[in-house]
Amino acid sequence: MAASSSKKVIFAALTGNFLLALTKFFAFFVTKSSAMLSEGVHSLVDTGNQVLLLYGLRRAKRPADAQFPFGHGKEIYFWGFIVAIMIFTVGAGVSIYKGIHHLLHPTTIQNPTLNYIVLACAMLFEGAAWYFALTEFTKVKGKWGYLEAVRRGKDPSMFVVLFEDSAAMLGILVAFGGIFLSQITGNPLYDGAASVVIGLILAGTAAWLAYEIKGLLIGESARPEIVKGVKEIAKSYPKIKHVNEILTLHMGPDFILLNLSVDFVDSLLAGDLEDTISRLDRQIKQAYPKIKRVFVEAEARRAKTADV
Repeated sequence: MAASSSKKVIFAALTGNFLLALTKFFAFFVTKSSAMLSEGVHSLVDTGNQVLLLYGLRRAKRPADAQFPFGHGKEIYFWGFIVAIMIFTVGAGVSIYKGIHHLLHPTTIQNPTLNYIVLACAMLFEGAAWYFALTEFTKVKGKWGYLEAVRRGKDPSMFVVLFEDSAAMLGILVAFGGIFLSQITGNPLYDGAASVVIGLILAGTAAWLAYEIKGLLIGESARPEIVKGVKEIAKSYPKIKHVNEILTLHMGPDFILLNLSVDFVDSLLAGDLEDTISRLDRQIKQAYPKIKRVFVEAEARRAKTADV
């Protein structure tokens, strides 16, 4: 996913969530609905999360330096993980706390019609943001299914927003149900229960996001088809007898580090060796632009086997 596409999705979600947060908090102050307060907190947390993702994207674009010779691309993974923590601690924590407090000290919802109007507008705006994020995600997922694309994806900024918007729409439906049941039954406990359910939805979303981003933060390899393609390129060189090992590491969504161990023919001269490595480096980078750095190890096959 290109950085420009990621930014479009994040800016769209940021604008919508900020306006929704203000509207939901206004509705809470008027109606005293616990579910509406949870929704307001949810939108406020999402707004903060989008700011963090934009900050992460900007930090990740900084060039390499002496301290970080491979650049700062992994910063987007770090800030994506912080977003998951924010959703869990602030969004889920506040929603569950306020829901339990409302269950222990129930208060009657006032002017529920205002809540319905706000929730309807929220569903409209969240739905538009969700559709925009889904459209952009669909463009890059290719033949994979959506869950597989999330699992294999290397740009967390896209699926974080998609997860957030999905959780937001589900939360709106839960809030609507809690307020509606409280109104028709006269029992305010349904409103508090809806707040707790919203908190649990956010907790589940945060846990899933943290799990998906953890591998990227630790250091995931490139996709199998890229590794296979690199191996085929190396094997096509007559002066390479055997490809011993291919190690890849994502230093960011668009930066792959490649370490290639090969066994060259024994009669290869130093000049031919340099020329072969140079052409191999160039061909790999042309075939796979995300591979920015290539390290080639000249190593006998039997020596590599002994190391293993």
